[in-house]
This record gives sequence, C-alpha cells and structure tokens, in this order.
Amino acid sequence: MSGEFDIIARYFAPLAADEGAFGLKDDAAVLAPYVVTKDLLVEGVHFLSKDPLDLVAKKALRVNLSDLAAKGAKPAGYFLGCVWPAGVKEEAIADFARGLAEDQELFRVALLGGDTTAHEAKGAPLTISVTMLGAPSSAGVIRRNGAQLGDDVYVTGAIGDAGLGLRALKGEIRPAAPAKKYLVERFRLPTPRLAAGGALAGLASAAIDVSDGLLADAGHIAETSGAAIEIAAEKIPLSPAARTWLDAQDERGAAIADLASLGDDYEILFTAPQARRRSIEMAGQVTKTPIVRIGTVTRGAGPKLIGEGGKPIAAPRRGWDHFER
Repeated sequence: MSGEFDIIARYFAPLAADEGAFGLKDDAAVLAPYVVTKDLLVEGVHFLSKDPLDLVAKKALRVNLSDLAAKGAKPAGYFLGCVWPAGVKEEAIADFARGLAEDQELFRVALLGGDTTAHEAKGAPLTISVTMLGAPSSAGVIRRNGAQLGDDVYVTGAIGDAGLGLRALKGEIRPAAPAKKYLVERFRLPTPRLAAGGALAGLASAAIDVSDGLLADAGHIAETSGAAIEIAAEKIPLSPAARTWLDAQDERGAAIADLASLGDDYEILFTAPQARRRSIEMAGQVTKTPIVRIGTVTRGAGPKLIGEGGKPIAAPRRGWDHFER
C-alpha cells in the first residue's frame, strides 16, 4: 500500500479543479471569496472512544480552524457532517452540540448546514466531517510553496505535547499528574493560532499547520517549494512537560526526532525572509503567541533535523501517515 500523500497525488489530485485547489498540495483551497478546508475526525483514529464528546466537537472545529490560521484567513462559517454509532443516545448528541456552541461563541463562527445520520452496524465509529470557510487576509493567502533559499524557519507554540498526551491516555508513558493533565488537554483541545496566522499574512513566505508532525509538515513545505528545510533540534520549542520527558530518555537525539514526528500539535510552521525578523517578533508580541526561529531554508530536498555540531539526526519516522503505520 502506498502512503497517504502518494495516494492523494495518484488518484485524487487529477480530479481537482484547475484553479483554486492547488493540485491538492495545500491546507486549503481558494474559492473566491472564501478559503475552504475540510478535515475528518474518526473515533479510534483522531480521538479515543472515552474522550468527552464536547471536547471531540471542539477538536473537530479547531483542527479546521488551524488550517485557516496557516493560510492567514479569518473563519466565516462551517458545514458539519456526522455519522453516529448505532444506538447513540440523544444525551450524547446534546453534549456534542454543547461543545460546538461553546467554540462557536469563542471563535465567532456559525454552522451553515450539513447532514447527520447513524450507522446500522454495531461498533462502527463516530465519524465527523467539517468543511470550514474563511475570509482571506487583505494581504493574501499564505501558500505552502513560497519558501525561498535563505528564509528563516519558525514555529509557534510548543512541539510534541499532543503526541505525548495521547501516549499518556494509552498508558504508554506515565508522567506526573500535573504534566499528564496538561499533555492530555493539548491532545484533546488544540489551540488554532488564528491571531498569529492573520498577523503573518504578508510576512510569511510559506506556512502549514503542524498536524502530521513537525518534520512531516516541514517536508510538505520543502516539497512544494523545491528546497530543503533544516531544523536545529535544540531550538525546537518544548513545554516543561515535554522537556521533562525528553530529559528522562537515554538517547537524546532519537527522543528529539520522536517529538518532532508526533502529530496533532496544530501549531503554525512557517518561513519568512531574514529581513522580516523584527516584524515576525512584533507579530508574536502583538498576538501574544510564542514564535521561535528554528531553522533555515537551504538547497536540497526534504526536512533535515540537525543536532549539535551540525550533525544530522536520523528520523526513521517523520510523522503520521494514515496508510503507513
């Protein structure tokens, strides 16, 4: 079986519209006057069966809002599709709707339409589809393919928390209680960087939201821009909880590569010319968003994780791929 992105390129990209869809090589399409994105969430793949349904609803909105943030767009509304498990109770649907209502108010977005149904087969998973519409910035849409040689590489927030949170929920790691609470919340309730994305429009040369993993998504920018993305391992921003986990590992390089390949962070990875360093710093301050410069766009291809002394760090797995596990 080919990987997820090979399958998209082989079977679905040829079906895409000539204009606006960008050959399916971006986070969103531009269908004037809207930026449009779509993400699916499937129980057992994107969230766990025991996750509270109000938080599942919020995550379904937020992962789509994150795509808009990476394009510098402002949310305008969304369409929702739900396929519920057989025998779903109305109380569960009410919990889900409550989560939607709370995040609609928080992010000032409203439901525009959709569809809802239920599985007939027992044990079939809850499946959620959101199509999100956004208004592009007056400065334009930030594409994936604009990274230029010599550009700086930045990322917002912190990397690896959500993946560690998922491992904690599965019992694969056992962090202290406060750290576990923080990491699990980062998995269940990502923060779409909408304010930062809007501020980066006109400044960033390329951007993507970190959903598959820092290295995997750096690879998407590298591929579409025809360059390499070099990331300094020790500059990757980590939360105190993630750093505690890292410090407990025997092989530091392998552990950093692991963190850089974990998905579900929903931060913004972007590139920008060196001349805009001060403007990027101001964008972070104005939007109260941590932004860290972690690398450089260079000649070559793909993402490269660089350790101390300029030595490359092997990353056997760059990130999440739904068809390669």
